[in-house]
Amino acid sequence: MHVHIVSGDGEAKFWLEPEIELAKNYQYSRKQLKEIESLLEGHYNELISAWQQHFSS
Repeated sequence: MHVHIVSGDGEAKFWLEPEIELAKNYQYSRKQLKEIESLLEGHYNELISAWQQHFSS
């Protein structure tokens, strides 16, 4: 499971399992990546649930 983060500042891909881990980064600063990772941690259960619902069909 993974998520893509896209904004005007850049793009990144994070693995969600077995743990949250940066897979790719294009243009985000280290500070921005830490902020994104914090948001992913805070919404981890929602992200996993949404992934499972989306790909179970």
